[in-house]
Amino acid sequence: MELLKDKDRKYSFIMDMEVRDYELDCEQIVNNANYLHYMEHTRHKFCQAAGLSFSEMHRRGLDGVVRKCEIEYLSSLRGGDTFLSCLSIERKGPRFIFHQEILRPDGETVVKALITVVILKDGKLSKGDEVARVFKDYL
Repeated sequence: MELLKDKDRKYSFIMDMEVRDYELDCEQIVNNANYLHYMEHTRHKFCQAAGLSFSEMHRRGLDGVVRKCEIEYLSSLRGGDTFLSCLSIERKGPRFIFHQEILRPDGETVVKALITVVILKDGKLSKGDEVARVFKDYL
C-alpha cells in the first residue's frame, strides 16, 4: 500500500472538521467507521469545489463508487477535537485514486488512506473521462 509518506505532499483540497459527540464509542474516542465518513464527506466537498457535485454527477448519469479502500489508523481523535481532512488525487486508467489524510492541527497524522473510485455511466463502468475533465487541474 503506497500511502502518503511525506508531510510536504501537495494537497488538492483541505477542510476543517470537528468531532461530534455522537461519533464516539464507549472509550470516548472516534469510532473507526467515522473516519470513512469524514473522508467521504471530504471527497464530496472536493467534487463540489471542483465544479461537479455528486448530485449533479448523478443527474448526468455518472456515479462515483468506491472500489477499494485501504486505511491505516495511527492515533485517535476524541470528542471536541478539531482536525484537517486533506486529499490529493491521481488517475490510473479508469480509476481515481484519492490519497487522504486526517491531521491534527499540529500536523500529526491520525489516519491515512488510499480510496480508489471508479465512475459508472448509466450504471456501467466507464473510463471516467467526463469526470477527469472536471478534475484536470488537480490530476
